[in-house]
Amino acid sequence: MRAVVCESFDGLEKLILRDVDQPTLGPASIPGAPDRDVRIRVHAAGINFADTLIVQGKYQLKPQLPFSPGMEVAGEVVEVADGVESVRVGQRVMANILFGGYAEQVVAPANCVYPIPDSMDWASAAGFPIAYGTSYVGLVERAGLRKGEFLVVHGAAGGVGLTAVEIGKKLGATVIATAGGAEKLEIARQHGADHLIDYTSDNVRDRVKELTGGLGAHVIYDPVGGDLFNASVRCTRPGGRMLIIGFAGGQVQEIPANLLLVKNIAAIGYTFEGLRVLYPEMVRRSMQELVQWYEAGDLKPHVSHTFALDDAQAALTTLRDRKSTGKVVLTM
Repeated sequence: MRAVVCESFDGLEKLILRDVDQPTLGPASIPGAPDRDVRIRVHAAGINFADTLIVQGKYQLKPQLPFSPGMEVAGEVVEVADGVESVRVGQRVMANILFGGYAEQVVAPANCVYPIPDSMDWASAAGFPIAYGTSYVGLVERAGLRKGEFLVVHGAAGGVGLTAVEIGKKLGATVIATAGGAEKLEIARQHGADHLIDYTSDNVRDRVKELTGGLGAHVIYDPVGGDLFNASVRCTRPGGRMLIIGFAGGQVQEIPANLLLVKNIAAIGYTFEGLRVLYPEMVRRSMQELVQWYEAGDLKPHVSHTFALDDAQAALTTLRDRKSTGKVVLTM
């Protein structure tokens, strides 16, 4: 089978497409990695910002070389291990994996494989589990977002940001979206944002205060970091929660603990991958509800770019250079 392979931690430009052995079920090849219970014929694979880091050796997970990047896929189950009852051969599924998704077949732990409805196309399914899972678990389980609260979503046209806009609206929040430029803000508006802030020209702190009657937001959803985080600390209302998703802006900020203390606000560190491994049943329940919301028409996955497997470098570059909105997906 064909797969995109990382043979050295020298960046995405060194990735190559070549034939590799077909994956088989069995014990994990890396100590501590999940079981390999389900083999999937991949139809599409989601591209994530973490993929650009893992091929440079800069991600918290550093696979043994050589490996294929790719943390989420959609496809058909072609084989299951004895005792697996959650999915069956021939079923349409999406899956989270540690890596290996840029390939024509993958193996995955059964508790990270989720059935999808016939109404969900492969590209939407491939970009679904990480982006929607991150936002649902983050907003519901970690930040405790409630109906009637103000939610600020930074990077609101990006892969996770756009899902946070949709889920925030579904939960009954008033959503304030920030993004760079009118085109990206329009995407956020189309997916439910109530208010728009262009962080390339507007003062984020002042606009959030204005939109919230001077009190600030209840919850900040931040996958960007840097200057936006600094503004967020100052426009979170007393008792509010700041959900730290990542640092796509490239700058890891230092938290002014005195402001957290004086304003009685919480800075919540959160990685979906960590909770998925620790609490797989909670994540499974979340995925089931998300799929129900999708079938009801409440969620509308946005895939701005699709690339063939041969063009994985171009796909990663498009994401890295912020030329995409929503998700970027590889098709097989």
